[in-house]
Amino acid sequence: MMVQALGWFSSLLLVLTIGRQVWKQWSEGATEGISTWLFVGQTLASTGFTIYSLLLQSWVFVATNATMLTAGILGFLILMRNRRLHSRGNASRVG
Repeated sequence: MMVQALGWFSSLLLVLTIGRQVWKQWSEGATEGISTWLFVGQTLASTGFTIYSLLLQSWVFVATNATMLTAGILGFLILMRNRRLHSRGNASRVG
């Protein structure tokens, strides 16, 4: 029971940490210093880890990795949105 609790608690901490970062990226419109490859790598790794966890029937890791996959996709979409908004803002300042 304690092993499962440790796993779920650790999962919660990781998800909250990443969730906070995605929220900050969304609310601040951040783009500088954020690599597209970060999200590509995270998405690919999280996909592989989710499948691996499913095959092992390790539910704490299924939940964690599926959530991390979702965060990676959301982070990428937010980055693309923010870059599009920044490019529009710069174009309107020039014209």
